[in-house]
Amino acid sequence: MPISLDPTLSKEIKTYGGDEISTCINCGNCSATCSLVNEHSVFPRNTIRNLQIGRRDKLRSSLEPWLCYYCGECTENCPRTAYPGELMMAARRWLIAQYDWTGLSTLMYRSPVFEFFMLLVVALLTAALFLVPSNFGFHTLAGNHQALQTVRLDIFAPRHIVHWGDVVLAVILSVFLLSNAARMVYFNMRSYRVPGSAWLKPITDFVVHGLTQKRWRDCDSQDSNLLWLRHILLVSGYGTMFMLVMVFLNPFQVEDTAWHWTSLFGYYATLALMGASITILTDRMSKRTQMHHHSHFSDWLFPILLFLTALTGIVMHALRLMDLPLATYVAFVVHLAIAVPMLVVEVPFGKWAHLLYRPIAHYLHEVKLHAE
Repeated sequence: MPISLDPTLSKEIKTYGGDEISTCINCGNCSATCSLVNEHSVFPRNTIRNLQIGRRDKLRSSLEPWLCYYCGECTENCPRTAYPGELMMAARRWLIAQYDWTGLSTLMYRSPVFEFFMLLVVALLTAALFLVPSNFGFHTLAGNHQALQTVRLDIFAPRHIVHWGDVVLAVILSVFLLSNAARMVYFNMRSYRVPGSAWLKPITDFVVHGLTQKRWRDCDSQDSNLLWLRHILLVSGYGTMFMLVMVFLNPFQVEDTAWHWTSLFGYYATLALMGASITILTDRMSKRTQMHHHSHFSDWLFPILLFLTALTGIVMHALRLMDLPLATYVAFVVHLAIAVPMLVVEVPFGKWAHLLYRPIAHYLHEVKLHAE
């Protein structure tokens, strides 16, 4: 089968942040430096070479960009200052766009203005739901003196309505994210004949990598353990908040200032998300390590939205404890107007998608080994 080369790919990757693609001479020093490289996956060298010569199909079916954790060792030791770690990041952004059948990821990564516009539109639509006449939102406050004298989220945002809103949101996210993940599997496995047992053996690895991202700790970088811990905080904080909203909403959204045990998990999730996002933003601003020297727009946007989501959640909770009705309702809407766009836009189409794609990559990598 003839090899198809596309000379435009090296130019295309620059729109995803791979500006140094022409600087690399493919000496292989980056791969020799990386502690995660083995006989089955030689990166960043293979990935960069495929980008340079335009092997689009080969790159689309590659898992190596996901197996890289961008510790920065390869960049620090690059004799050409070609930033191989950042080129791997650009390859991951390109792959997310390739998996996405809607084309929105491509537009978002190529245009920060378009990404911001998408977030703004979803935010305005979310806020508008609470302004139109209905059985929830600001319309329900008209003539309801009790809801204006004391906080009554059961009137402003009834739990059954919030619950079904969460279900609809989860379905939408699942459709986009899982269909894109299915394309990832198709691109990588379409040329393999895999026995059933090969699909079953690595399932444990998929779960372990998804929950712990433990391969961070295999990096030689002195910051690898810190980065791994921060990732654990992000994943556990997000997972905890997801469970509270989707499974334990009734006790979590108490209707007065009384304390409930689920509040402890809410505090943990909020502090974990806020703490992790603050350290990420601080590292990027100070350029403390190699992995933070070159930040794409999406690298900034993701932790900023996480921070604002956690912050508005704290503000809303504080106003609620102070029993300030109107301020609490406004804070509730602002909180959703930040959280919903982050979930709808960034999870299936942006940087957050790597939390699914990376465990899948580890799983498919093991499946391929068992299939050989």
